[in-house]
Amino acid sequence: MPDIDSFFAPTGPLGKTVPGYRMRAQQLEMAQAIAGTIAANTILVAEAGTGTGKTFAYLVPALLAGGKVIISTGTKTLQDQLFNRDIPTVRAALKAPVTVALLKGRANYVCHYHLERTLQDGRASFASREEAKYLQLIERYAGVTQSGDKSGLSEVPENAEVWQRVTSTRDNCLGSDCPNYKNCFVMEARKQALAADVVVVNHHLFFADVMLRDEGLSELLPACNTVIFDEAHQLPETASLFFGESVSTSQLLELARDAEAEALLGAKDFAALPPAIAAMEKSARDLRLTIEGENTRMPLAAVMQNGKFGGALNELIGNLDALGAMLETQAERSEGLENCWQRAREIAGDIKRWRDQAEAEGFVRWVEVFSHALQLNATPLSIAEIFNKQLSGSPRAWVFTSATLSVKGDFSHYNSEMGLSTASSAAQSACWESPFDFANQALLYVPAGLPEPNSREYTEEVVKAVLPVLKASRGRAFFLCTSLRAMQRVHELLLVAFEREKLDYPILLQGQGSRSHMLERFRKMGNAVLIGSQSFWEGVDVRGEALSLVVIDKLPFAPPDDPVLSARIEKINKEGRNAFMEYQLPRAVINLKQGAGRLIRDETDHGVLMICDPRLITKAYGKRIWQSLPPMKRTRELSEVEEFFTRSDALAQSE
Repeated sequence: MPDIDSFFAPTGPLGKTVPGYRMRAQQLEMAQAIAGTIAANTILVAEAGTGTGKTFAYLVPALLAGGKVIISTGTKTLQDQLFNRDIPTVRAALKAPVTVALLKGRANYVCHYHLERTLQDGRASFASREEAKYLQLIERYAGVTQSGDKSGLSEVPENAEVWQRVTSTRDNCLGSDCPNYKNCFVMEARKQALAADVVVVNHHLFFADVMLRDEGLSELLPACNTVIFDEAHQLPETASLFFGESVSTSQLLELARDAEAEALLGAKDFAALPPAIAAMEKSARDLRLTIEGENTRMPLAAVMQNGKFGGALNELIGNLDALGAMLETQAERSEGLENCWQRAREIAGDIKRWRDQAEAEGFVRWVEVFSHALQLNATPLSIAEIFNKQLSGSPRAWVFTSATLSVKGDFSHYNSEMGLSTASSAAQSACWESPFDFANQALLYVPAGLPEPNSREYTEEVVKAVLPVLKASRGRAFFLCTSLRAMQRVHELLLVAFEREKLDYPILLQGQGSRSHMLERFRKMGNAVLIGSQSFWEGVDVRGEALSLVVIDKLPFAPPDDPVLSARIEKINKEGRNAFMEYQLPRAVINLKQGAGRLIRDETDHGVLMICDPRLITKAYGKRIWQSLPPMKRTRELSEVEEFFTRSDALAQSE
């Protein structure tokens, strides 16, 4: 085992090459634990508080150990940060001769075949001139880029519609039949990943591959000695997504679009095909229209009470079968038509299975409705057993790390949810507190006199309680809400209140731009109030005085009417266990720790965490929640909050 201590010593390789490096006991201990896990091929669940330096703590032993390492992280942004910044820094410091590859899902790479088809299709079919301009930029980029990764073309927004037309999906990729197979960016990325010592992926890609054997990792995993999951608190959610099955109307609209393009190129003389495509597309759109509203999730039982839904679903299956039969007669004429026929058959099979299966043991069936699409889902009630099978393959080390995995140092919720607590593969767990001085740097404020969170006037009362705190902090705040509806309401109320009180702090609302763009504006303004929901609870790093107050409107319990959650609660309670204490409360604590973690990001930061929910004080479980947060001083007095800001602002000016 390498001598980890010397690498982290003040005069060691990191100290000599990393600007501002300081040795931290927590970081060294964590690195030693990870080195031991890698050497013994065991499992470690490691919680490391903000400021521990967990990225270096796992990178140093991983790069020194030899063998193949897969590092999986929560988002593509973090992937890019690891690949472009953190790994090169550590590799240079250690002088480690390791090769590194970045692997993303196929939708992140330009596809030559679909780009050519879209260019042949003409630019007239685009909704705007801007999309046509983006297409030209992508065409030029595809000719010069080595990787084909769309993140390398910042002039085209990530959510531009044109990307869907010039990238491939698992459904419409032609694989080795593709005329552009030899120049394929996805295949090149996979080839590099197979040859590299360290491969950086994200959780979606990892699980898509484990379940679908689709994204090039299936060959990587057998050869791999170590798997490290960063932001591991996200895994239960991601794994549930992939260990289940889902089929969406957007897949059908994509099929219609591709079949139309392929028919124009390869079956112009078959007049019956375009009307069949149009009929299937219409019935997919009609199915979406049977359910009103958007961004809702409904259990199967509730959906089946809607008379229109069942009829529309059967109509869709009929039209899809008819289209499939026609595509079969034309499949020999081109690889593209063959691919469309196979897709029509597969999607029809998925929909019928979802409709006809009596409630499959251990699964819950439900529907999710988005603004333009509807998705049919079957989700496992527990992922523990399925994931545990991955652990019991060939011997390798598994490291799960995040700032938020435990409840008051207890990992049993996470371990049982991920299947890490069984005898054959029992995980070691360890917790390293943040090195920050929370007792002096932060204050936890729970205002007195607020109504119960389910009361009608709750959001109005919260905004009233927050207003004097925003004055004391002079803006510089994140206002984190547990629902989009509350977020919109808080925004409306603050606009009115700021006008009435003549406060000129800028108000930013999630959705007014990309997350990175909004954070940039927030930092530059220096006195803004950013109102956000899920997007800003985690993975956001604002250091310094620009963020001095984090307000959380409610304890983040998941809505109990969510179909997957309610089925899981029912299962746990049926087994004679307490779903609230074992499942709902630990999940809420982990989410709350994420939100609270936005406040203190550096040893010179100061700030107030304001949690408005009175249940933190009035309920017996409230103590377990606040004891899971960093050790801040607590108050219920507004005057103490005002004093805290006066003191910390004076301190900042004197430095």
